Amino acid sequence: MKELLDKISSYNLFNYLLPGILFVCISKQFTDYNFIQDNDFIGAFLYYFIGMVISRVGSLFIEPTLKKISFLKFSDYKSFVSSSKKDEKIVLFSEINNTYRTITAMFVILLLLKLYNHFQVRWDIPQHATTLILVFLMLLIFLFSYLKQTNYITKRIDANNNL
Repeated sequence: MKELLDKISSYNLFNYLLPGILFVCISKQFTDYNFIQDNDFIGAFLYYFIGMVISRVGSLFIEPTLKKISFLKFSDYKSFVSSSKKDEKIVLFSEINNTYRTITAMFVILLLLKLYNHFQVRWDIPQHATTLILVFLMLLIFLFSYLKQTNYITKRIDANNNL
């Protein structure tokens, strides 16, 4: 387990594992759901995956929404690529920025989970329906994450070719 943890980058730690663990702990106190695992090995992978989902929600929904309402303004990608080659701290600041976005997404998801928990109890939504909804949402989140990542790679290649 230690060897595996040694290979996790700070980005993975602060944008996937930490938010996943926080989400699991807070959701247990805040809702009727308990995602805490007795097996630490399985738990580490589950918490990492939950954090990855939270991060994707931040990337796909929180960031675009905040941009749309003019809460955030980004520089163009070509400028980011060329500036990050000149100033190494930009990459670090971007990583910290993504951590804040992920933590914001975590709190939004916790509120949505609390709301869903309320309606699940009130309307007596069966567990198999909840599981089906969750699987469908995960499919959509990772499908659109794949699309966004592919576009990101293409933009990065284009930005490097135009330097």
